[in-house]
Amino acid sequence: MKRDGNNKSLWQEVPDYISKKNQHPDVIYDVVIVGGGMTGVVTALLLQKAGKKCLLAEAHSLGFGTTGGTTAHLNTLLDTPYTTITSNFGSEASQTVARAASEAIDLIEKHVNLYNIQCHFTRTEAYLFSQEKKESEELENIYQASLQAGLSLKYVRNIPITSHFEKALQIEGQGMFHPTKYLLALAKEFERLGGNIQTNCKVENVKEIEDGILVETSTAVFKANKIIYATHIPPGINLLHLRCAPWRSYAIAVKLSHGVYPKGLTYDMKDPYHYYRTQYVDGKPYLIIGGNDHKTGEDVNTELVFRHLQAFAKSIFDIQEVTHQWSSQYFESSDGLPYIGHLPGHSDSYYVATGFGGNGMIYSHVAAMEITNMILSNKSLYTELFSPSRVKPIAGFKNFIAHNADVVKNFINKLIPADTLEELVELAPGEGKIVDFEGSKIALSKDTDGRLHAVSSVCTHMKGTVAWNSTEKSWDCSCHGARYDAEGKVLTGPANQNLETVVLSDLIAES
Repeated sequence: MKRDGNNKSLWQEVPDYISKKNQHPDVIYDVVIVGGGMTGVVTALLLQKAGKKCLLAEAHSLGFGTTGGTTAHLNTLLDTPYTTITSNFGSEASQTVARAASEAIDLIEKHVNLYNIQCHFTRTEAYLFSQEKKESEELENIYQASLQAGLSLKYVRNIPITSHFEKALQIEGQGMFHPTKYLLALAKEFERLGGNIQTNCKVENVKEIEDGILVETSTAVFKANKIIYATHIPPGINLLHLRCAPWRSYAIAVKLSHGVYPKGLTYDMKDPYHYYRTQYVDGKPYLIIGGNDHKTGEDVNTELVFRHLQAFAKSIFDIQEVTHQWSSQYFESSDGLPYIGHLPGHSDSYYVATGFGGNGMIYSHVAAMEITNMILSNKSLYTELFSPSRVKPIAGFKNFIAHNADVVKNFINKLIPADTLEELVELAPGEGKIVDFEGSKIALSKDTDGRLHAVSSVCTHMKGTVAWNSTEKSWDCSCHGARYDAEGKVLTGPANQNLETVVLSDLIAES
């Protein structure tokens, strides 16, 4: 399975999904779902089962984005602790969030059993532990708030990993699974029920017409009554881009020397925290260790992040081999809860799901249930709490600027002699950097074959400046999380235009 990065995750050893590719441009769909990750596929299946005629459009392949890079923890003990949720929204809201998270795990289990999905789904416990006094005080507050929210938890004397700790909580009713095997099985069921999946089908423009919505894609034009953006962050320019911060998370999968793998889900209380779990793939156990999160596009040596994570893991576990390493992107909302519902600045025919933080597997299913209920009955228990409009619009963003945002035109409209850019010779294969040329900044990178690639450093979304991600070999924007490959092609939104190409003349690459 392809992904939006250079590194390969534990979940990619599955085939790319081959859809039936039935276009039927004359069909009027009840709903078009944009995005073929977990949120899009689950939502499409629920709506199709309910009798809606649905089309799912994915710009690349199913699971291409964050779904293929998750660590797949299924937990009601969320990244935003119930202490924060209670402080921001009240105790009733904490109970609602806990109930929604529990229902999400129940839905996954229901799908696994109903469709006999071989994805190693397991119910298990989670453990949260403190290692010093301040953390122990925070742990007690989390215990009290989580108890009031309705979680089943208790203090325990042991945790699954061999790490020093002062206090530890055990939380019941959690889970784990193989996310891409689950995803592909649901996609197959969606198509069996008559759903239409279009992969390599980039949505380029969406506009309202008198009797519905026109969805213009790279392969065809489709007509629908409603549209759902399940793209992790909506494209174009919207209020939500000001309320969601992009982050990158790192994970490794390892084989242990002694062959005894820890059970359950385990979390420390560092900032950023580390998380651990075991996953069986084709009968073989792997220990997954994640952490070392940082904001997307920060001036960080991403290769060094992996080395630090591996060193940290080796300080706790007897590691025989690191088999996989990968990073992934998520969006953190400003108040800790996701935005699920009507897209701000649009009619009620537009829906969005974003701001999941590090709980994408849980909130993807919450979003699928929520949006399905909204479309079928125009109401839900969670509508007000998760509403994307719970923050008042900011001046200048009252109206949504559809898809194609203005970008800097004619960045450099002439050939650049390579010998005038002395910085080129400093690039080693796999490296990238921003260089100045006659008052303009150019994003330069050299691939493993020694070929140079030059593009504009100006992000096409809202004109931020991209930065080189040395481990994923991508240009990442810290403003709103847009990512591009070395040639400037969009990997992940909210941008939907490629970086402008800069032509270098008489260039002889030296590796």
